Amino acid sequence: MIIRDATEKDAAAIASIFRYYVEETAISFEYEAPTDEAMRRKIIESANHLPYLVAEENNRILGYVYAHPFSQREAYRISAEVTIYLDKDCTGKGIGKALYEELERRLSGTEVRNLYAIVMYPGYGSIEFHEKMGYKTVGKLTDCGMKFGKLWSVVYMEKKL
Repeated sequence: MIIRDATEKDAAAIASIFRYYVEETAISFEYEAPTDEAMRRKIIESANHLPYLVAEENNRILGYVYAHPFSQREAYRISAEVTIYLDKDCTGKGIGKALYEELERRLSGTEVRNLYAIVMYPGYGSIEFHEKMGYKTVGKLTDCGMKFGKLWSVVYMEKKL
């Protein structure tokens, strides 16, 4: 497995991975999965500022992670929100850990000092994964989203670089 920068050519594979989480779970609060073209634009836009990475093996994208601004306000430039998704058949194999470690390595030389993950609660193992990666829960928004006719909460998790 290699971890590399995402490119426009990865858009369809990334959109396919994300589509599962949008359509089948409440892990993403999106109601409609982005098109391949929308994902391509997002990759280009994100990669111009902060890392956007994919894990690849045998020309197959196994997962992706990216950092994006926590807020548009200038004072928050030292903080980034992180987003990670793996192919539904690739969880529990160390891919997420490898993606996060490379993301953090690349961010270590920047002004980013704080990472934030917004995780659905209960989180299908995501909370535990983030805790293993050194994140701590710093807040909870209760019943803040509705999907599939059910209220969902999120927790804010923080890691200091």
